[in-house]
Amino acid sequence: MKRILVIGSGGTGKSTLSGKLGTIVELPVVHLDSYFWKANWVPTPNEEWDQRIEQWTNEDRWIIDGNYSRTMDARIKRADVIIFLDLPRLLCMYRIIKRRVIYHKKSRPDMNGECAEKLDWEFIKWVWNYRKRSRMNTLRKLDQAKDHQQVIILRTRKQVAEFVQSLVSSQRMEEYDRARNGGNHP
Repeated sequence: MKRILVIGSGGTGKSTLSGKLGTIVELPVVHLDSYFWKANWVPTPNEEWDQRIEQWTNEDRWIIDGNYSRTMDARIKRADVIIFLDLPRLLCMYRIIKRRVIYHKKSRPDMNGECAEKLDWEFIKWVWNYRKRSRMNTLRKLDQAKDHQQVIILRTRKQVAEFVQSLVSSQRMEEYDRARNGGNHP
């Protein structure tokens, strides 16, 4: 796992999971939202955005979280592991509202510092309609990728927690093996 893509609807916990994964597997994390949105929620122009996506995906090691469907194929193509957070709609709605309350008049840690958290009707509709609008297309892309990349679909909070715990346990075993073998990994 050297290049991990984390995708899913708004409110699924992509940035939270990516941060945890970055710590566990020691990979740099790119939160796309923090780069796409310039000050005061101004989007990055397509040409500039495409160049940034190409730059990041050409790196050897990364975790990238975010959807941005126009550039998703480029990220899928370069990823070793693709994690799709396919969590229930009501949980996502709860989380975006909770996030708005927690970060009222502040920027989230995974966001451009000049973009105070907001919750507008357009974003609410985007999250609410994600399953109808984007989910099936994403699943089709993942079905095509599964022959050459590891595709992980997590549908519940419990599955996400178990996945994180399995990585922690795996890292501990690797550390134990290295220590037992005098620092030489077999």
